[in-house]
Amino acid sequence: MIKKGIGRQIVLHYFIVVFVTLFMVEVIFTLAIRMYYYDTIYNHMSNHSMWASDYFQKFVRLNAEGDPDYFTEMLRTFELDNTELMILDRSGEVKASTNAFQADKAIQTSDVPQALAGSVGKWIGRQTATGELVMAVSRPLQIQGQTQYIVRYVTSMESVNSKLLNLTFMSIAVSAAVLALVTLFSIGLANSIVRPINNIRAVSAQMARGKFDARIKGNYRYELGELASTLNYMAEEIVRSNQIKDDFISSISHELRTPLTGIKGWSETLTSGGFDPEETKIGMGIIAKETDRLIGLVEEILDFSKLQSNEMKLVIGEVNLKELLQETMLNVWAKAEQKQIQLKLEDKTEGSSIISGDGNRLKQVFLNVVDNAIKFSHEQSWIHLVISRVENERVRVEVIDTGIGISEEYLNKVKDRFFQVNHQGGGTGLGLAISQQLVELHHGAMEIQSELGVGTTVSVTLPLLNDSAPTGTQTQR
Repeated sequence: MIKKGIGRQIVLHYFIVVFVTLFMVEVIFTLAIRMYYYDTIYNHMSNHSMWASDYFQKFVRLNAEGDPDYFTEMLRTFELDNTELMILDRSGEVKASTNAFQADKAIQTSDVPQALAGSVGKWIGRQTATGELVMAVSRPLQIQGQTQYIVRYVTSMESVNSKLLNLTFMSIAVSAAVLALVTLFSIGLANSIVRPINNIRAVSAQMARGKFDARIKGNYRYELGELASTLNYMAEEIVRSNQIKDDFISSISHELRTPLTGIKGWSETLTSGGFDPEETKIGMGIIAKETDRLIGLVEEILDFSKLQSNEMKLVIGEVNLKELLQETMLNVWAKAEQKQIQLKLEDKTEGSSIISGDGNRLKQVFLNVVDNAIKFSHEQSWIHLVISRVENERVRVEVIDTGIGISEEYLNKVKDRFFQVNHQGGGTGLGLAISQQLVELHHGAMEIQSELGVGTTVSVTLPLLNDSAPTGTQTQR
């Protein structure tokens, strides 16, 4: 007994489809073979009765109707093997018969009136006396267009029906064997599907309990193979995300501890007193700097939280990209000067580069990208900012540096949340993830091309301003 589940459904569906098909074939086969046998017998008797009708006029010329042997000779002339021959008059009375038992009353079956009407009569039914199933074929015997007698052939259908019954039983046996084979095949097919599903379900249950090191083993094909690969990939991604999360927690703990340590140390030192105004000023400056650093870390985490919960609000307006990039360069100019890095802006748009967007959020994007370029560039190098027009009324901003670059191994992961190529470099690993989402909120795209030891190019593509561009405050959806 197959237990409830997809296996039973597969077997049941196969069984029903094949059973209905075989049943229909069985019915059609039985009817067709019966029709074939019956029609063959009818045609044989009808052809012989036609010969008898055609020969009757010659028979009359050779035999006088008043002769006592007239009907006996007629029976001998028109007889047919394994068939009872009856000569009837116009009223259906039996004048002669090859059957030793004469009917005691006129024949009233439907074939007789048909023969009297001038056509071939056919009747299938059971004889009143014996209950035997017979077929009767009657045809008129005419002289000069007038029906004189009716020749009636009667044959038993019992042996034919017996053969038909045997054929039916044989076909039922074949159908049952086919149905059994199909059922066995469907059980095997169901097991081949259910076993992998049960295996996948068991491993999925382990993953649901937190055992993400569990893997689905087996070379499954088609959709099951894709499902197994997807679940294995999901587990790998969860493990990787957990590792990234752990690294993030470790990194953010360090990032928070460092400024807090500085703030606490200087606040205690300043509280103790005894410092001249210059030292006090230095201490307060360090406290303010570390406080700004903490605020930046917290704001970055809050921005990411808003983006994840679809609560980021954009204040949409007209933004001049060239002016925005110039402001960005001014904001990072001091940091670039420390490493003697040259910043250069080139506008290739040959016209206006005004877009519809949130200027503060876009500035946040470009600040993050340019800050990263400075952070990972060599001293006395350069960073090139290029604005250019692209197809479909869009504008592209490229930030090109000749820094350390990113290996192919990490290139597809740098925009993932919490991911950091160098954990010693500081930060939360959220900057590029936030930038990516902010660009997408502006219906744009951000791409990164890099080669280790050569440099990195970050491209941000945004739609240009059109007359129908919305303004005002929008919420992420």
